[in-house]
Amino acid sequence: MKRNFAEFIGTFWLVLGGCGAAVFAAGVPELGIGYAGVAAAFGLTVLTGVYALGHISGGHFNPAVSFGLWAGGRFNGKEILPYLISQIIGAILAAAVIYVIASGKADFAIDNTKAGAFAANGYGDLSPQGHSMIAAIVSEFVMTFMFVLVIIGATAERAPKGFAGIAIGLMLTLIHLISIPVTNTSVNPARSISQAIFAGGDYIPQLWLFITIPILGALCAGWVYKAVLAKK
Repeated sequence: MKRNFAEFIGTFWLVLGGCGAAVFAAGVPELGIGYAGVAAAFGLTVLTGVYALGHISGGHFNPAVSFGLWAGGRFNGKEILPYLISQIIGAILAAAVIYVIASGKADFAIDNTKAGAFAANGYGDLSPQGHSMIAAIVSEFVMTFMFVLVIIGATAERAPKGFAGIAIGLMLTLIHLISIPVTNTSVNPARSISQAIFAGGDYIPQLWLFITIPILGALCAGWVYKAVLAKK
């Protein structure tokens, strides 16, 4: 229960911090934090969450990471489903909190015909810069692959101790700096599910990509690390 609750809290914090920054602060005229600010927000939530909760649950906060660590031989498959449930519930609750806070502004409305509505992920007309479905698939696969590879490597027995949270947080920041213009950056099915639920519209039928592709990228990263890079 402690491990599952840690995953619930960690994923809640990730979505509240990252997506909250996108909803509340990214587009504020003249004072908005922009793509770079949102990227930093996601990185900081993971960094702080890993150091606060990683020693309890491993600090996955992401279904793709759980699958990737399992593929890499670093996580018990029996724990995947409880972790996934905890992560998705945490993400949805965070999205609900964001919605309640955002609704406190008189002119608040979610225009789900626009790219990045309620920090949701999309491709085609719902991509921040109009990128295609193929571009989104390649981006999400590669970004998640590299993210999980860094996580497994930074937490390996031979890695420098005490620095994993910094490496993981900076990696997530870098990933967002690269791919926010493409898909609004997912690499995390829980984060995509939570925002799509509230955004609605065409974000729902596009959700398949942001669930399946990050998981496939994570699985490949785990298998590659285990087969090629792990200490024999």
